[in-house]
Order: sequence, then C-alpha cells, then structure tokens
Amino acid sequence: MAQKLVQKKVCMLGSYAVGKTSLVQRFVKSIFDERYLMTLGVKTDKKLVEVDGHQVMLMLWDVAGSEDYFRVPMSYVRGAAGYLLVVDGTRPATLEGGLELRQDVEDEYGSLPMVACLNKVDLVQEWKLTGELVQPLEETGCPVLETSAKTGQGVEEAFLELARLVL
Repeated sequence: MAQKLVQKKVCMLGSYAVGKTSLVQRFVKSIFDERYLMTLGVKTDKKLVEVDGHQVMLMLWDVAGSEDYFRVPMSYVRGAAGYLLVVDGTRPATLEGGLELRQDVEDEYGSLPMVACLNKVDLVQEWKLTGELVQPLEETGCPVLETSAKTGQGVEEAFLELARLVL
C-alpha cells in the first residue's frame, strides 16, 4: 500500500545574516553562494524527504531575520509544525536574539518542535560560541547542531531531525 504524503510547514528563524537562506539553498539545491542576499518578508521553498519510512514534503518558510529595529512578524510562523533556529557562531549576539525569537514563538504559539543550528562552523578562527554561552539553548531540550551552509556540514541532519520531530 502506498504511503500518504505528509506536508509540513517549517520556518527558518534567526537574526539577520546568520545563514538561513544559505542553509535552505544548501539543503534544497546543494549550492552555496558567497554573496549575501537579504530576505525581505519571506521566501518559500520545498523539498521532499523520507524520514522513518514516511514521505514528508517540507514547506520551508525562510523568514527575514530580526534586527535591532525589526522583529519577525509572528504571523509568518502561524501554521508551522516546527522551526530551525539559526545562530551565527561568529556573532554571539545572534544567540541572544535567537533565544528571544524562541520566546516570541512560545508566547504566541506554545512549544513547537525546534532544532537549533549553530551555523558557520567552517569559520573556525572566528568561532565565538563557547559551551557556556550555548548552555541556555541546550537547556531548552531541543537538538543543537553545528552546521555550515558553505561545506554542507550538519545541514541535511538538521532538516531531517526537524522532519522527524514534526512527524
């Protein structure tokens, strides 16, 4: 008997320039572009994955990053089954911003499945996130993975782990 296709909306959340768009591009198209492309509003993409014998169409919502003067509209998260919270390992302030975003999501929609991506792990010399800094994120109980959109490290694992959690 054929398996029913399951569709799940998942959001990419994080501060500006943490690599959300690059992670989506690496996951969906296996490409990396050095140029910074600022997301305005939201961009959508999709990818079919198989998780634990289930066909899952991930509807990826790449949401513009939060900045000092811009908060992510929580309306973009409405209907999401879960989200990737992306943090730039070279900019510790993006971890603080990510934790605030996580709280905004919880306040608005309750506890949604989340996978945290400590992105840009390929920039070893510039890496600034220590275990002590990451501890509040680990205490949320969500998976915390090191990723690199540039090399592909951890990218597939992060999206597949989120797909597992939203099933």
